[in-house]
Amino acid sequence: MTNSENYINTFINTFEIQPTDTEGLKYQDIAAWDSVGHMTLVAALEEAFDIMMDTEDIIDLSSFEKGKEILAKYDVEF
Repeated sequence: MTNSENYINTFINTFEIQPTDTEGLKYQDIAAWDSVGHMTLVAALEEAFDIMMDTEDIIDLSSFEKGKEILAKYDVEF
């Protein structure tokens, strides 16, 4: 599985959405991406990519696209 597929699948499984719903998705666009869902997503991303995100990055994770930028800091290539 590529990093892109892994990333998309993390969002799909965390929020129970369709793959087509990921592009352009932003924090609180859907009910599942509330504060609790946000921390669930962070934990899932950390596990999926074997990283530990800094607090600042957790706060900055505001959209599907921003998440890719943040993961690049941890040497995750898309």
